[in-house]
Amino acid sequence: MDTQKLTILHTNDIHSFFENMPKIATVFREFENKLPKEQLLKIDCGDHMDRMRIETEGSYGLANIEVLNHTGYEIVTLGNNEGLTFEPNLLSELYERHADFQVLGSNIYDIKSGKIPTWLKPYSILTKGKLKVGLIGVTIDFSLFYELLGLDVREPLTVIQTLVEKLRSQVDIIVVVSHLGLPTDEKMAHEIQGIDCVLGAHTHHLLKEPIYIGNTMICAAGKLGQYVGMIEIEYDFGLGHIKKRTARVISVSNYLNDKKIQEMIEKYKKIGIKKLSEPISEIERELEIKWDRESSLGNLLAQGLRSWTDAQIGIVNSGQILKGLTNGKITREILLEICPSPINPCRMWLKGKQIREACEQALLLEFQQKPIRGFGFRGEVLGILSFDGLKVKYVDQRVVNIWVGENRLEDEEEYLVGTIDMFTFGIGYHSLKSGKDIEFYLPEFLRDILLQQIQNPEEITRSRDLRWIED
Repeated sequence: MDTQKLTILHTNDIHSFFENMPKIATVFREFENKLPKEQLLKIDCGDHMDRMRIETEGSYGLANIEVLNHTGYEIVTLGNNEGLTFEPNLLSELYERHADFQVLGSNIYDIKSGKIPTWLKPYSILTKGKLKVGLIGVTIDFSLFYELLGLDVREPLTVIQTLVEKLRSQVDIIVVVSHLGLPTDEKMAHEIQGIDCVLGAHTHHLLKEPIYIGNTMICAAGKLGQYVGMIEIEYDFGLGHIKKRTARVISVSNYLNDKKIQEMIEKYKKIGIKKLSEPISEIERELEIKWDRESSLGNLLAQGLRSWTDAQIGIVNSGQILKGLTNGKITREILLEICPSPINPCRMWLKGKQIREACEQALLLEFQQKPIRGFGFRGEVLGILSFDGLKVKYVDQRVVNIWVGENRLEDEEEYLVGTIDMFTFGIGYHSLKSGKDIEFYLPEFLRDILLQQIQNPEEITRSRDLRWIED
């Protein structure tokens, strides 16, 4: 019987959770020891890198690349954490000079050249024994953000359809490495014929059993490297199609750490600490953060957003900052620790009534204590709103009056507001998603704004001025 087996190991959305990477490597080694190379394929579906961790931030992502190399990955696609938090020239440096694996970006184009960047491949055809495997790698099309980085990320399903039609006659199996999220993966399987397997990511979904839609099998392995996905395929060359396929996930919790990977991570942690531990400023008094009431550090960040975006008003949720700053020397490591979220500034026009609604909600515990997951947020709860250029008089949990500068806020008047991209996704204070003429600022993060702010004594002094005034 002319058949061949192939095992695919896959991970997704590890988000620089280095604690599980040595265990993943041990799982991979186990399969490498029992299977010939031509029967094994190892894939990561994106968001391996996350700049909230000192190993990643301190090495500009090189720690992750080295781990991927030594774990033995063959195919990787970009998640939004790679694509939107690292500038293209840095990704080019990482992937072209340091990666031992192929990086797929089937729907990512350079705006100037109109071509897929040289550090990405539009697709890949891997030969495993007699089996030819076609691989397509796509990332979610946050087009407005990518344009600011000089990239054109195209609608993925159209790209996939074109490539499936191109590859179907050239390969035995087609695998889509998808950083699109489960709803889009399901839509893909319904609408595009000829895909054998979709490896999913982005929405952090764990599929302990695969989803079958038509002839397409959808798989995903959760988040933070807690699981490795495993697919076993038996292909019948005589029949010209897959004879049998199964999928499951493997919990890494009971696996020992791969010592080489563990030592590599420890090395990059030391490098990161050394690089980020140089003092950048010194403050004389503590700057506190509170999630349930006004605080100086929240105000300081709101001031920075207003200044950075040249707006009338600065607005940010205090939950973006995890803890306050004590007096003394401030380093980049400290700023990373207190403000780890890869969230960008933005500017928009908001009507007075939209600002008023957010202010009213900010007084409610259900908003202050609301847990937020995803969309770049790395904090615990939403937190109260911090302002600059705005003063709110309130009694109990009711807004009495709002002033913009010296004038009362008018519901139908439009105001230029410097805030954060998270709000534009409708996350947290929902009325703040309704802005017009939104302009995003990349690649700056909120901690870059804080870095600028803590070096300005006048701004620090001003951050202690009250904006929430109890009547």
